[in-house]
Amino acid sequence: MTEEPAAVFVAGTAGAGKTSFVRAFADWMRSNGYDPAVVNLDPGLEGGELDPDVDIREWVRLADLQDEYGLGPNGAQVAAADMIALKVFEVKQAISELSSDYLLVDTPGQIELFAFREASKAIVDALGGDRALIAFLFDPALARSASGYVSLLLLSATVEFRFRLPLVNVLAKSDVLGADQLAEVVGWSEEPSLLYDAVQATPATPDVQLSTELFRAIEVMGPVAGLVPTSAKDATGLDAFYRECQRIFAGGEDLEPSHEPATE
Repeated sequence: MTEEPAAVFVAGTAGAGKTSFVRAFADWMRSNGYDPAVVNLDPGLEGGELDPDVDIREWVRLADLQDEYGLGPNGAQVAAADMIALKVFEVKQAISELSSDYLLVDTPGQIELFAFREASKAIVDALGGDRALIAFLFDPALARSASGYVSLLLLSATVEFRFRLPLVNVLAKSDVLGADQLAEVVGWSEEPSLLYDAVQATPATPDVQLSTELFRAIEVMGPVAGLVPTSAKDATGLDAFYRECQRIFAGGEDLEPSHEPATE
């Protein structure tokens, strides 16, 4: 390959569907003739949903830290975040031995560990290089309400500010929303006035007032970012997410397939 693979760091709140999204997008890329490499940076990942090409658990495991240092789950997560940073060049070496179009990176389940520790920024800088973006997943359980949507926008803006990378907002698990709910949430991402009106229409409480004021601050900072609806369950929206990535990485040009796309 003539250049480093593009790196997509998948972030979001716990339960937003990061691991499922990474798996589904990797499957979509392979079926369309592309060659992604999956990187797991979650030392506490359980289950067999993801089969990563590079797995941080080869160097750092959450359960091992708990046993060795007598730490609870939260303390072990904090310790693991810093230990991963110490192992990042070994991870980078393992990645360099792969030949891939994209790196799809599953980040730790706790967004605060990814977003607010300096170690995480060092990891992203080391692995992502000059061609990286963050896919921030919106959990529909929270995004379906106007105040919840504003909260996710603020968290997304914080992640973008912390890492200073291009960011794509993704509505994960969109299949759990009804057609009207989905249209409403997508409408909020396309027209700021619709979101503002929805916040205003919520029964007046101190929390809603705060959400309204925060939303106004978001408007001042810049336009309300768009949202790409996707579903790992039925693979909808993954092509749109790919196009958004290529817009950022290559001005919209398509990748040259590395193999023949899969056929039905």
